[in-house]
Amino acid sequence: MTTDKEQRKSLALVRTQTLERAQGNAVPIEFRTLSVHVTETQRSGKDGFFKKDAKGKKKEDGLASETDYFATVDFHKLTAAELALRFNSNEALGLPQNEAQRRLQANGPNSLNARKPSYIKKVLGYVFGGFCSVLWVGVITFFLCWQPLSSPPNVTNLALALLVIFVIFLQASFSAFQDFSTARVMSSILDMIPSECTVFRDGQLVKIPASNLVIGDRVHLSLGNKVPADLRLIQVSNDARFDRAILTGESEAIEGATVSTDDNFLESKNVAFMGTHIIQGSAVGMVVLKGNDTLMGRINKLTSGRKEKVSIISQEISRFVRIIVCLTVLLALLILTVWGAKIRPSYPNFMPPAVLLVTLMGCVVAFIPEGMPVCVSLTLLMIARRMRTNNILPKALTTVETLGCVNVICSDKTGTLTENKMFVTNFAFLDQESTPEEAQAKIQKESKPNGLPQPEDSPQILALRQLQLATLLCNNATFDQETINLPIPERRVLGDATDSALLRFSSQLSDTSILGSCFNRTMEIPFNSRNKWMMAVYEGSAKQPQVIKTLFGNDITNASATKSEKENNLVFVKGAPDVLLPYCTSFLAAGSNMPQPLSDEWISELSRIQMAWSRRGQRVLMLCKGRYNAYAAQYDAKGSGSSAGAHEELARQGLQELCILGLVGIMDPPRPEIKDTIASCRRAGARFFMVTGDFGLTAAAIARQIGLFASNREPDTYDDIVDPKKNKESVSTESLEDSLGEYEVGRPRFHEGTSLVLTGSDLTKMSPGEWDLVCAYEEIVFARTSPEQKLKIVTEFQARDGVVAVTGDGVNDAPALKAADVGVAVVSGSDVAMEAADLILLGGFDSIPVAMRLGRIVFQNLQKVIGYLLPAGSWSEIWPVLINTFLGTPLPLSSFLMIIICCFTDSFPGTALVMEQEEFDLLSIPPRNAKKSHLITGRIYLQSYIFMGSMMTFFSEMFFFLYMKEYTGLGFQDLVFTFGDGAIKALLEKSGNGMDIDTFNNVHVNTGQCITFVTLVILQWGNVLSIRNRRLSILQADPIREKRRNLWLFVGMFASLLMALMVTEVPAIQEVMLTRSVPIKYWLLPLPCALAILLADEMRKLMLRTFPNSIFGYLAW
Repeated sequence: MTTDKEQRKSLALVRTQTLERAQGNAVPIEFRTLSVHVTETQRSGKDGFFKKDAKGKKKEDGLASETDYFATVDFHKLTAAELALRFNSNEALGLPQNEAQRRLQANGPNSLNARKPSYIKKVLGYVFGGFCSVLWVGVITFFLCWQPLSSPPNVTNLALALLVIFVIFLQASFSAFQDFSTARVMSSILDMIPSECTVFRDGQLVKIPASNLVIGDRVHLSLGNKVPADLRLIQVSNDARFDRAILTGESEAIEGATVSTDDNFLESKNVAFMGTHIIQGSAVGMVVLKGNDTLMGRINKLTSGRKEKVSIISQEISRFVRIIVCLTVLLALLILTVWGAKIRPSYPNFMPPAVLLVTLMGCVVAFIPEGMPVCVSLTLLMIARRMRTNNILPKALTTVETLGCVNVICSDKTGTLTENKMFVTNFAFLDQESTPEEAQAKIQKESKPNGLPQPEDSPQILALRQLQLATLLCNNATFDQETINLPIPERRVLGDATDSALLRFSSQLSDTSILGSCFNRTMEIPFNSRNKWMMAVYEGSAKQPQVIKTLFGNDITNASATKSEKENNLVFVKGAPDVLLPYCTSFLAAGSNMPQPLSDEWISELSRIQMAWSRRGQRVLMLCKGRYNAYAAQYDAKGSGSSAGAHEELARQGLQELCILGLVGIMDPPRPEIKDTIASCRRAGARFFMVTGDFGLTAAAIARQIGLFASNREPDTYDDIVDPKKNKESVSTESLEDSLGEYEVGRPRFHEGTSLVLTGSDLTKMSPGEWDLVCAYEEIVFARTSPEQKLKIVTEFQARDGVVAVTGDGVNDAPALKAADVGVAVVSGSDVAMEAADLILLGGFDSIPVAMRLGRIVFQNLQKVIGYLLPAGSWSEIWPVLINTFLGTPLPLSSFLMIIICCFTDSFPGTALVMEQEEFDLLSIPPRNAKKSHLITGRIYLQSYIFMGSMMTFFSEMFFFLYMKEYTGLGFQDLVFTFGDGAIKALLEKSGNGMDIDTFNNVHVNTGQCITFVTLVILQWGNVLSIRNRRLSILQADPIREKRRNLWLFVGMFASLLMALMVTEVPAIQEVMLTRSVPIKYWLLPLPCALAILLADEMRKLMLRTFPNSIFGYLAW
């Protein structure tokens, strides 16, 4: 028991920490999205890749304008002299003080607009949004009918006004709770400007308030300074480093530079952005953008001005509200028209203006199911709690239902579809293939006891040692010292999965503790998504200088030697073969340990090995060696004033005439549950795609292993998209026509084996028509994709009616996660990814089908809740008003009792319906088409109003007039067309029962209204037991047996009974709201009627199950 409690506490702690980690990362998401759009725009040469609406306007105009702006900015490409000329600033002296003052007065201070959240607007939205806007009309009307329209003032109308206000604030509270449960706290970006900064004015360094900075100012930055504006760096020290974590979300500092390092202004290292910090060295920069024009200012404008994405369920609820409000207005206008045209002229005493207004508001109160917003919020809340028990953390309640509509899932491969536990299974020189086990045995057999390579070792051993060192040294992973004594496969590794696999491989061949210490790293260029390679530079150690020369040549320098221009540093490079091959001119032959020219034959052999391994699902990496002359680098980079120039020179030299050391094949085993997960998603009608940076053949092989590719046939490629006739089996638009001959691009008819592999380079060439064809495939692998292309994939499917879920864990995934209909992040991912995502998986990826199932349960249960609320809370309440207006009888149900039904007695069983389990396997049906299948349909109205509602109306009105006949002697036939007290008084006198009109109205009519109320409350018990099953009989799925057990229904029914007793029996309520005690007979009579309603719907379901293709099947909800 204690263990369970500890586990629950631990899980709760993880959830709390996860949400805390996800807060405050909105700026990196906006930055990454903007940068992705800028890069894509520059590559395409167009003004962004934003879709246009029917009016020809770009969607996301704010983001589009900022994209177009930064795509054309060229400050980073100008020289220091050109920059000074453009901004009329002296390169050495800075701006004159008087010119700076003039610019400050002309252009304003360097500050950001502080947009405070409009809490008043939010509160007004809660209080006046949805049904509340109509209910406020009722409040005003009831106040007017209290006084001055009633004389003396009618206290009942005052109480009704206050009650409706309470209902409004109840709805507003639930709406606010739902929003606040969704809201995430953004990091403040208004405190990004430091209070002071140091600038050059008239050649002197002076401190000024940062708000007084102007365009063209030369700003001096030193260790620890916060950058006060967007600066173009013109001088940097060799060790200058900037922390851009506030923008990028990445903790690794970047070097400062004085020359452009990227065409994208946002990615270039010679720009320092407002709000970032200089954490090492010093720099001088010229202000090119200030205040709201800076990147931070533009992000501030984007985040504060952008409308929140409206969820699908919110759209559905808004649609339902519009329909109900329109029907309510139409009914009110109808009553008003009939009153003015017929009733007022013919029966002037029947319905005076005050009574008319109350009647109209009774129509409003009757037709609007006021309890629905409360039940919707509770439904979403309950399902969200169920998700949390399944290790799924939804960050927004409204996202829960969207999962049920998902028809496209774009998933990462590494760590999502696979275990992210990589290990090397094969390695090869171009003239020899082997396995780690074979190499380990060979080294143990032939190497010297001390483990260091010797000149007399065989060529094969020396070649193996070179490859071993490349995997060890071109690597940033290390073993956790706490596990260093464990066997190599069991040791914990600190580093990414690829580096971990290479580290284990090198350690498996032989002990590397002594070998690794013989080399000193001097420089490196880390792997990034643009270069797709890593480079590390080494020299020999002072203690063991002979090792590096034994293996790599006498021209390689070591730490103890005096450097000369003839000596080189050793360069290791690792990356994908197709990325590094253009830089290679030779390869290391294992047989001779000598480099050989890389001829076409050997390139073909390399390609053969890569293809063979890739087809087995292995990720293939190539390791190369090269030379780097530090003396030449210092000479070439002289004057650059930064380490960025040295890095550029390193990349230039290090990639020249590379020698291929060998290839390694890395296997990342698929997660054991992923095959069933993909099958479940497919069974649910969601297409499952892989989006990866891996080689196409590797990704395709993994896709076959995990069942993403269902057949063994070769998948289609871009060539088949361009010319479908080349592959007779490829998908065609004719095969995608449905039975009506209509082609729906976003939701096509899928066919077995329609698989496709596309690369990132393919995506850049595709036209909209080609995207139409791609979006018709069932099985797709997107290989060698960049973050920009991942975002492009999402937007293209969404443009074709796809409801897209995207998984991701890195900072670069944030734009795609944010753009997706449902962004899914894993708890081990980056904080920025979790901020961008809508859903966080605390467990395995197999939670996705569970989340989809729960999302569909939300929609199913909401339909049941609404189907339950409408018969009594809308249809059966409007008929008393219509009967009173058009037939002239006393009003069978008061406005107060209508509100009690809608907001209280119906809400208790309605809330219990939230707890219903699925009636059938919801993952066995296709996802809901949000554009065609709505929350409220004509069939639901038919079921709720015409079928169930009509029966409830009949029984409730029957008991009202039955009571009136029994206690007053006047039944329906007597009271119809009486239109007022005059005719009723005459009937009472004629009957001779001695009853006066006041007793008739104040006692018996009020009692009859309470009987109508009690009848509807009890009839709803039959309705709630019926509505919980759409197809099955209550005998097949009762609320008591375990499979569909829902004992909360009985709790809800009992709570509604208690509320009915309180309303009819409490003296204070009787006095103010004019209610009366109900005779016991009329508590019992509705019970068999409730059973009759249940049996009637059971007969309908029986006919539906027996004749599913009949009229019963067509009309079934």
